[in-house]
Amino acid sequence: MPEQPDAQPKRQKRMEKKHVEVTPYSVTMGIIMAVIFSAAAAYLGLKVGQVFEAAIPIAILAVGITGALGKKGGLGQNVIIQSIGACSGVIVAGAVFTLPAIYILGLDVSFTQMFLSSLLGGVLGILFLIPFRKYFVAEMDGKYPFPEATATTKVLVSGEAGGKSAKTLLVSGLIGGLYDFAVATFGAWAETLSTTVMHWGQVVSDKAKVVLKLNTGAAVLGLGYIVGFKYALIICLGSLLVWLVIIPGFNLLFGDQVIDLMGSGIVSTISEMGPDEIFRQYARHIGIGGIATAGIIGIIKSFGVIKSAVGLAASEFRRKGSEPEGKVERTQQDLPMRTIVMGIAIALLAVFAFFAFGGVVENIWQALIGLAIVAVIAFLFTTVAANAIAIVGTNPVSGMTIMTLIITALVLVAVGLKGNAGMVAAMVIGGVVCTALSMAGGFITDLKIGYWTGATPAKQETWKFVGTLVAAATVGGVMLVLNKTYGFVGEGALVAPQANAMAAVIQPLMNGGGAPWILYGIGAAIAILLTVFKVPALAFCLGMFIPIDLNLPLLIGGAISWFVSTRSKDEAVNAARLDKGTLIASGFIAGGALMGVVSAILKFAGVDWFLSGWNAVAPGAGASGAEMIAIVPPLLLVLYVTVSSMRAGKE
Repeated sequence: MPEQPDAQPKRQKRMEKKHVEVTPYSVTMGIIMAVIFSAAAAYLGLKVGQVFEAAIPIAILAVGITGALGKKGGLGQNVIIQSIGACSGVIVAGAVFTLPAIYILGLDVSFTQMFLSSLLGGVLGILFLIPFRKYFVAEMDGKYPFPEATATTKVLVSGEAGGKSAKTLLVSGLIGGLYDFAVATFGAWAETLSTTVMHWGQVVSDKAKVVLKLNTGAAVLGLGYIVGFKYALIICLGSLLVWLVIIPGFNLLFGDQVIDLMGSGIVSTISEMGPDEIFRQYARHIGIGGIATAGIIGIIKSFGVIKSAVGLAASEFRRKGSEPEGKVERTQQDLPMRTIVMGIAIALLAVFAFFAFGGVVENIWQALIGLAIVAVIAFLFTTVAANAIAIVGTNPVSGMTIMTLIITALVLVAVGLKGNAGMVAAMVIGGVVCTALSMAGGFITDLKIGYWTGATPAKQETWKFVGTLVAAATVGGVMLVLNKTYGFVGEGALVAPQANAMAAVIQPLMNGGGAPWILYGIGAAIAILLTVFKVPALAFCLGMFIPIDLNLPLLIGGAISWFVSTRSKDEAVNAARLDKGTLIASGFIAGGALMGVVSAILKFAGVDWFLSGWNAVAPGAGASGAEMIAIVPPLLLVLYVTVSSMRAGKE
């Protein structure tokens, strides 16, 4: 297990020091960060299916701005800024993975429903996680790597000596932002590079159903760098299994057959479909089955964690009833357990009222069913989310939500809620659960950062609710704009891969059709087999249902992070190079996503600067000019990240 940031004596000094934490400046900056990064993360999540964790870029910006303004007590205030602002990524993940599915299904969802789904889910995620804080953060200190918390803590601690890191982020943010803006707004080069650009590639795709694709964006490359080579490779292997084995295998085995497992009206034979269609109709469901099974396995493995954490919470509840608050060390002060219990009760009551009177379900009985689903699943999967973040820094929230949707659909159909009304109800209920789990995973990172920097947990916990409120309102508005600008179906629509997967699961179940249980079963068998051989099943199966063009860049980014961090015999040099690359990757992510939002706003306003002729395929040509040069810009990005990171060892 890697050594945690800062030696124990340094952390002890920060714990003993009285920090300036909650101030008008730190709260205001945190709220501003929550608004900006909620908009950016929503665009990225719907465009490429990956929602970046905002903790690192927000921490870097906070360090730079606080240092430039000459604020005293910068570390404590920056922790609060980061904690409030980081609500953006986790709230966005809960919303964009589920609620766009309602649009995809041809139905409608109001701003109020999107806002309340995100807000209530986020509040529950905070409240359910707090009893687990001491277990994951303090009791297990040194036993979990917490990769994102480690990187963020290094940024915040180094910020006390100045805001130098902000310059690297600013430069890389400008590069990534202008790069992705050139693609999205002008079409300066193709957004996706495919083997079908070559004549032989098109023949192989048509005959053998084999195709490889690569997204050329800067933001996706940055995501791969931060994920790291190991898990990017596992995700990509899942994708390669689908696109190089399963999809061609379907064509070989069932090419002349019409297979409609869900009663959705398929009339084409497998051989008449392209690789993308085979993926959407069949192969992706194998990944869904694998993710659901991996989630169940995770709960079983986490039983001991649940028992230990609940025991700690119960002990704290009893202790606070008989001992004065002052005896608790400041850096171990949570919100009072009675406040947490009361808060959970009020939040669940609000969820019930939302379901019953917010147009989600049709009667009180169905609202109670929905409430039970939210309470039980959100609480149980909290440990899975926290454990995943603590070990690999990646929250498998989409896979857990798909399982929630399957359970919700089966239960709602059993109590008489079907059709369009049932689909809306299931997606909103799923949105609450998804947001709760996303918040739980993200918040454990904030609390670990606070533990390492000597922050007061109770203050982080209190102001997290404010960030949740702001992020929920922002993401609801951004989703409305993006839906009117791009839409989620048809040509040029937002990819929203997780939401499409959710829609594919829920539609047949709610319209009298069946679910592709055979495909789910194959995915379950793969997940079990992976677990037996100690391969992270969640990561592998996630790769199976996200399109391959979004997974291959992850592998490239992960390979860069491995390369720059292993070239020197001096581990300190390797660490410096890895950290420099992390700053650059964070800039790519933040800049690319923010400029993506700008591009969407321009399109929404009717500004069209897209080079249609440059992106059109001329008669007799195999590819457009934009496609022919599309390999050059990402190669330049790879060169920039690699060279810049390697220079860090010489500074």
